[in-house]
Amino acid sequence: MAEISASVVMELRQRTGLGMMECKKALVETQGDLEKAEELLRIKSGAKASKAASRVAAEGTVGGFVAADGKTAALVEVNCETDFVARNEDFLKFAKDLAERVASKNPADVEALSVLPFKSGEYEGTVETVRQALVQKIGENLSVRRFAYRTTAHRLVQYLHGGGRIGVTTEVDGDEATGKDIALHVAASVAGTRPLCIMKEQVPAELVDKEREIFKAQAAESGKPAEIVAKMVEGRVAKYLAEVTLLGQPFVKNPDETVEQYLKGKKAAVKAFDLLVVGEGIEKKKDDFAAEVAAMTKS
Repeated sequence: MAEISASVVMELRQRTGLGMMECKKALVETQGDLEKAEELLRIKSGAKASKAASRVAAEGTVGGFVAADGKTAALVEVNCETDFVARNEDFLKFAKDLAERVASKNPADVEALSVLPFKSGEYEGTVETVRQALVQKIGENLSVRRFAYRTTAHRLVQYLHGGGRIGVTTEVDGDEATGKDIALHVAASVAGTRPLCIMKEQVPAELVDKEREIFKAQAAESGKPAEIVAKMVEGRVAKYLAEVTLLGQPFVKNPDETVEQYLKGKKAAVKAFDLLVVGEGIEKKKDDFAAEVAAMTKS
C-alpha cells in the first residue's frame, strides 16, 4: 500500500475538522483516496459538509463597483503578501479602479483584463503595467486573481465586509435596502454555510444524490427499521437543501424567519448573487499542526 503523506492527512483534516489520527486511519482504509476518505469520515462521524472551500489563506482585498443606474456591477479580488499592504491606499485604489474597469469592459477573463488600457492614481498604461509599477512601489508581489461581472434589468446592490475581505453583489427585484440586507446575509454566511444557489430546484442533482447516499449510510448504522430510515434520510435531505439554498436559510437579521419569508414581507425577489472571499482556496504555510504531524509520523 502507498505511504500516506502528512500533507494529505492535513488536507483531510482541513476538509472535515476531525483529528489527525482519525484522518490517517480513514486514508489507510481507503488506500489514500482523499474523496473516499472524506465520505467515510462523514458517514462514521456525522461530520458536516467539507470545510475545504472556506479556507482563507492569502491577503488582499475585493474591489467593488456599481454603475450609477444600478444595472452593472463588478467585484475583483486582488492579492498581496501581507495584511499591511492589504490596507495600503494605492493598493485599495487599484482594486476599486479595476472593478470599475471590469464593469465598463466585461473582459472574458483575467488575461483579457490584464491588457486593457488602465489608469489608477499616478499610474497609466495597461492593467498589467500598472500592476507591475505598484509592485515596484509597494515592494510586494500583487496579483489579480479573479472577478465577477454582472449586468441586469433589475437592481444590483453591493456590500463589502471586513475592509474588503468579503465582497457580495446581489441582483434583486426590489429596493436598494432589501438588496443590501440580502448582500449582508450572504457575506455573513461565510462564517457558516454558504448558499450554493437561490432555491432548492437549482441545487445540482449529483450533489443531492451524494448527500442522500451519505445520509443513508449514516441512518443505516442506527439499526432502525427500513421505513424509519427512509424517513430519516428524506428529512436530512430536506434540511440539507434548506441549509445550502439562500431562500431556505434563517435570515441573518432575524433568524426566526427564512430569507424567503423576509423577501415575501418586502414584496421582493433575489435573482442572483456573486460572492468573493479574499484568499479562498489558496494555501499558505501553517505551523499549527507541527506537533500533531510529529506525533502522527511516530505512530
